Amino acid sequence: DRNPLLIVNALSKHFTIQQQKIIRTNYLGLFYSMSALMFFLFVAGTAINILTIACTIQYKKLRSHLNYILVNMAVANLIVSSVGSFTCFYCFAFRYMALGPLGCKIEGFTASLGGMVSLWSLAVIAFERWLVICKPLGNFAFKSEHALFFCSWNRIATCIVCFARYIPEGMQCSCGPDWYTTGNKYNTESFVLFLFCFCFSVPFTCIVFCYSQLLFTLKSAESASTQKAEKEVTRMVVVMVLGFLVCYMPYASFALWVVNHRGQTFDLRLATIPSCVSKASTVYNPVIYVLLNKQVGLWGWA
Repeated sequence: DRNPLLIVNALSKHFTIQQQKIIRTNYLGLFYSMSALMFFLFVAGTAINILTIACTIQYKKLRSHLNYILVNMAVANLIVSSVGSFTCFYCFAFRYMALGPLGCKIEGFTASLGGMVSLWSLAVIAFERWLVICKPLGNFAFKSEHALFFCSWNRIATCIVCFARYIPEGMQCSCGPDWYTTGNKYNTESFVLFLFCFCFSVPFTCIVFCYSQLLFTLKSAESASTQKAEKEVTRMVVVMVLGFLVCYMPYASFALWVVNHRGQTFDLRLATIPSCVSKASTVYNPVIYVLLNKQVGLWGWA
């Protein structure tokens, strides 16, 4: 009589046929609601990121070093929305991983790849603003060559890192790295700790440090225009940091909790939330970093 949505996070075992029937029958509303959400993220995320890429290609004045990084992030978001969000929409509609093991691996790989590329793009955007405004390296200029080098390194490194084992997670309609299996050849514990440090903690630390230094620099200036810019930048920085945390903190925290609490049960509905929230970043990250920043002039203040 145990709630089938509570499972033990030990081995990546499939549900029994009876449990699958209970879940698919009793939680129709939840599955279809998640399918509708994923469809929205697929449509909105794909459209806004294609628009970002198309505008950069069409208008030469947008082909700056900073916009190369924004395009790099837009391409990563496009991969997540067009593959990851669409796959989840399709599978939630059928209430199981309808695309099979290969589809699971593709969805898990593309979502992880896009997420890591996007994370590091956000960190490098903050680093670039720190170099331009605070000038810690004197007259050093962050040029297009540096941006292109980062984009190339970012893609290659994340492709290598993302070669991991992917299994269904949450309501079994999306896939992610195997946080659950212990003591096997995949070294999942080490992989999770590496991802938490390298793909969450380090980028987040970089973002907080660079933007805090940027604010200190603006605060020390005395002109009225600079003080006005300080207020605008402060508001935007708060939005950026909160957006980063909302995007990736739930997923990173959940993965770390699973690794450090072997054998404890958790609700599959709650386990589904972090993955969906991280995919929502494909919509509101472009809004924050591309659309809103044009209004407050954060990228143009230097």
